[in-house]
Amino acid sequence: MPKGYWIAHVDVRDPERYKDYVSTAKPAFERFGARFLARGGASQAMEGAGRARNVVIEFPSMQAALDCYNSPEYQAAKAIRVTVADGEITIVEGNDG
Repeated sequence: MPKGYWIAHVDVRDPERYKDYVSTAKPAFERFGARFLARGGASQAMEGAGRARNVVIEFPSMQAALDCYNSPEYQAAKAIRVTVADGEITIVEGNDG
C-alpha cells in the first residue's frame, strides 16, 4: 500500500502562537503514525516565490494522511494555524515503486 504525504508550505505570522498549533496538532500526528521528513529547515526556492517554512510528513497510507487531516484533533489545530500562518497543504500518494 503506498504511503501518504502532507506537503506544506507556510509563512508564520505569529511564531509564539504557532507553537500552540504545533502542540495541539501533535496528538493527531501521533495517532495516525506521522513521521516528519522535513520540518522548517533550510530551503531554497528554485521556482516561484517560495515560503519561509516547508514541511513534509509521511503517513503509513494515503488514507491515514487524509484521516489525520480530517480528524477532530487536527481540525482543532487547524483552527489555530489559520489565525497565525498563511500557507497551503497538499496531500499526495507516494510512489512505492
